[in-house]
Amino acid sequence: MKKLIILNLVFIFINTLYALPAKEASPSTKSESEKKVSFRKGVVKIKGKKLLVEIAETDKQRAYGLMNRTNLEKNSGMLFIFPNEEIRFFWMKNTFVDLSIAYINKNKKIIDIQDMMAATSALDENLPAYPSKDKAMYALEVNKDWFKKNNIKVGNSLQEIKFLK
Repeated sequence: MKKLIILNLVFIFINTLYALPAKEASPSTKSESEKKVSFRKGVVKIKGKKLLVEIAETDKQRAYGLMNRTNLEKNSGMLFIFPNEEIRFFWMKNTFVDLSIAYINKNKKIIDIQDMMAATSALDENLPAYPSKDKAMYALEVNKDWFKKNNIKVGNSLQEIKFLK
């Protein structure tokens, strides 16, 4: 009988631990993780419009992207450069600003533009995926509607990708 009571208490204790809500990362933890991922800067030019971009070219940089951002400067964004051309999927995990994304093929031609809605919390795991409509080698994330406001459409091309030192 004593063993049964002890087993029940252990069972209740373990289940209580699983039922406790997980703590979100503290701001200091978030800033520490942000410091671990740094990006080169660059300039992208489309239809004469220039954007100051952060360049995500490694797996770690591409996975981190614009996570933990609550805003994005005007005429800025992030350029994702992939080693090959294939169907790409993006989502907005821990990204708290609405964005527009342009998928761009190996010839630097825009093949798809989509709007992406910001995550509502760091715990939000039920986020939609935003797949490219065709194979892409680049993706360019900017503030939502930047492409519309600048009359940039599918079929336009990147005129320039310039890396800054």
